[in-house]
Amino acid sequence: MARHGGRVLVEQVHALGVERVFSVPGESFLAVLDGLHGSDVENVVCRHEGGAAMMAEATGKMTGRPGVVFVTRGPGATNASSAIHVARQDSTPLVMFVGQVARAHRDREAFQELDYRAVFGSMAKWVAEVDQSERLPEYVARAFRVAQSGRPGPVVLALPEDVLSAPCHATLLPASPRPAPAVAAARVAEVLDMLSRAARPLVVAGGPGWSAQAAADLERFAAAHDLPVALTFRRQDYMDNGAEQYVGDLGVGMNPALAERLKAADCLLLLGTCFGDVPSGGYALVTPEAQGKQIIHVHPGPDLPGSWLRTDLAVCATAPEMLRALCAANAPGDVPWGDWRRAARADYEAWQAPKETPGAVKMEQVVRWLSDNLPEDAIVTNGAGNYAAFVHRYFRFRRFGTQLAPTSGSMGYGFPAAVAAALRHPGRTVVCMAGDGDFQMTLNEMSTAVQHGAAPVVIVANNGRYGTIRMHQERTYPARISGTDLANPDFAALARAYGGHGEVVQDGADFPAAFARAQAAGVVAVIELRLDGEALSTGLTLSEARRLGKGRR
Repeated sequence: MARHGGRVLVEQVHALGVERVFSVPGESFLAVLDGLHGSDVENVVCRHEGGAAMMAEATGKMTGRPGVVFVTRGPGATNASSAIHVARQDSTPLVMFVGQVARAHRDREAFQELDYRAVFGSMAKWVAEVDQSERLPEYVARAFRVAQSGRPGPVVLALPEDVLSAPCHATLLPASPRPAPAVAAARVAEVLDMLSRAARPLVVAGGPGWSAQAAADLERFAAAHDLPVALTFRRQDYMDNGAEQYVGDLGVGMNPALAERLKAADCLLLLGTCFGDVPSGGYALVTPEAQGKQIIHVHPGPDLPGSWLRTDLAVCATAPEMLRALCAANAPGDVPWGDWRRAARADYEAWQAPKETPGAVKMEQVVRWLSDNLPEDAIVTNGAGNYAAFVHRYFRFRRFGTQLAPTSGSMGYGFPAAVAAALRHPGRTVVCMAGDGDFQMTLNEMSTAVQHGAAPVVIVANNGRYGTIRMHQERTYPARISGTDLANPDFAALARAYGGHGEVVQDGADFPAAFARAQAAGVVAVIELRLDGEALSTGLTLSEARRLGKGRR
C-alpha cells in the first residue's frame, strides 16, 4: 500500500525496536510528524534541539541501542550538534534525522540549507542524505547498524522534504543481528600470561557496550585474580565501588595517589576504554611511549588501539566479550601483587574522607548523604562543572546503569539526561546534580518534563559563578575576574513557574527533609543549594586558588 515517506520512516524505526523518539518540530519534516500521529512510537516534544538530542544520547547510553532524535534543517541541526559531539566522544549509538530542503532547491543556499556531510563529517560515524523515498528503509536500517557497529557513535541522516512527502511502496526491513565475534582462546591466554608476569598491574575499564552482566564479570574477574580496577571518567557504575578490588576513577580531579599508581603500574589492561586525554592525565601520567609498561588494549574499534599509545597486545573485541572469556579461564593461585592492590584500595578509602568546604551548605555532606540514602538503583546524572567532582569523589555507585554523565565534558547534559532516565524508568529515583551555570543551559526542558510526566529531582549547586573557569582563572590570572560571575534566578521559584516543585536550602541540616519533599511531589523538583562564595572545588577554596595563582606569578 502506498504511503508517504514520513510514514515509511516511522514504521521502519519502529520495526527496528524504537519506542520513543525526541524532537523539536520543524516544517522540514512535517510528513514524519504526520507519520508519528497515531503510531506506536512516542514523540517526546522538547524545547530546544540541544536538549532533545541529549535526551536521545542518554537513551542510547541506557539501552545500548541508538537513541533517536528528529530536528529541523539549518539552525535545528546546529543546535543539536553538541549532542553529536557527546555521542562521538562517549561512544554512544545515536541517530539524528534532519530535515533538508527539497531536492530541486539544493546547492542554491536555500532557506536553512546546509551541507550536512561537511558540517557533521568530523563528528559523526556516517552522514548521508536520502534521495529516493523507496530507499528510506535501507538508509534507516544502515544508520542503525553503523551507529552500533565497532566503536558505537552518532549517525546523521538528512531527509529532503519532498522525499518525505512523496508516496511510495517501500518495503520495511527487519533488524539485522549484530555480529558476535568470539574472543580467541589464544588471545585470552596472552592476556593472562602478560598479567602473570606483572608486579604492579592495573585494570582500567570503560567505554561502550557494557551491561549488568559485564559489570558482574568485571567484579568476578578482578576478585579471582585480586586485580586493582580503576574506572575511567564518568564510568563509575561499571563496578560496585564497595568491592575490595575497586580503587577509584581516572577522571578530572582524580585522586593524586591513584595518579601515582597509574604512573607506577607495569602492566595496564585497558578494557573497552579509548584511554585518551582525561584518564591518561593529559597524556602525562601515561605517555605515548609508555616506558616501563606492558599495554594490553581491548577495544571494539580496530583502529583505536595503538593510535596514540604504544600497545603490546591489541584485541579487537568488546570489553564484555573479553571479560566473559577471562571469567571462563582458570584463576591463578596466590598472586604477587596483593600488597599493591590492598594499598591502592586504602588510597581510595582515604580519598573518601571528606575535606570540609566553607559555608552552612557543604557539597561533600550533601553528596555523602545521597550516597548513603539513595536506593542502589537510583540514577544520578550530571553535566560539567566543579560541582560534579563532589559526585566523582564522594558518591559510591553500587550498580551498573546508575550513572549518566558526559565523558566529553558537555555542560547542560545532566538535566536532559535526567528527563530521559525518568521517562525510561518511572519507578526509579532519578537525581540530577547540576551547577548554576550548567543548569541554565537546558533548564527550559522543565517544560518538557512537566508535559510528559518525568519527575527527576534536580539539585542545583549555586555559588554564583562558572566555578571551573573561575578556578583556572584564579590560578592563572589571580584576582582578575572576567566573564565568570553569574546573575542567577531564583531556581526554586522558576521550577514552580514551570509547574514543578522548588525550594531553597541554606543550611545543610535541612537538606534531607527537602529531598523527601521533592521526591514526594511527584513532579520535576528543584532543590537550590545556596553555597558560600568561597566554596570552589573538592580541594580548594576560592582564596586558596588565588594564593596559588599569586605564588606562581
